Amino acid sequence: MEARLIPKEPLKIGWREWVGLPDLRVGAIKAKVDTGARTSALHSYNIAPFRRKGALWLRFELHPLQRSETMKVVCEARAVDERTVRNSGGGVERRYIIRTLLKLGEKSWPIELALANRDQMGFRMLLGRTALQGRALIEPGRSYLLGARPAKPRRKRRLFPLRAGRLLR
Repeated sequence: MEARLIPKEPLKIGWREWVGLPDLRVGAIKAKVDTGARTSALHSYNIAPFRRKGALWLRFELHPLQRSETMKVVCEARAVDERTVRNSGGGVERRYIIRTLLKLGEKSWPIELALANRDQMGFRMLLGRTALQGRALIEPGRSYLLGARPAKPRRKRRLFPLRAGRLLR
């Protein structure tokens, strides 16, 4: 039996929230909270299994922004399992499972994620009940209770040195 630290005051979250996956270098991704789903799922494609020190690892790509392919993140994670999962259409699929850190508001903890192509789905990530069990209370009529999308890190503007000759022309 796994010992779990249960917070004194559970997080109050809406039916959709911005979450982070720091181990995968994803600062913000919109997740739909779905208590009907046991396992959480992450949109991923070009999944390529490989071996590292005898363990099964996965290299995959994902588009963290909803309805956009402008940003692409290439990730690597150790596979912890390959499971049969029932998809949203009721069909049965085999999916790789990874374990990664979830950041929800100011809290973070490890969760399991099934890698699946969610291109046709409204959300790039689905947060299932086992990831939230004992940690969060869901207010189904509300959204983004933990705040709006985190600010993107600003790029530093490059400054070009000016020569005196260029100013006088």
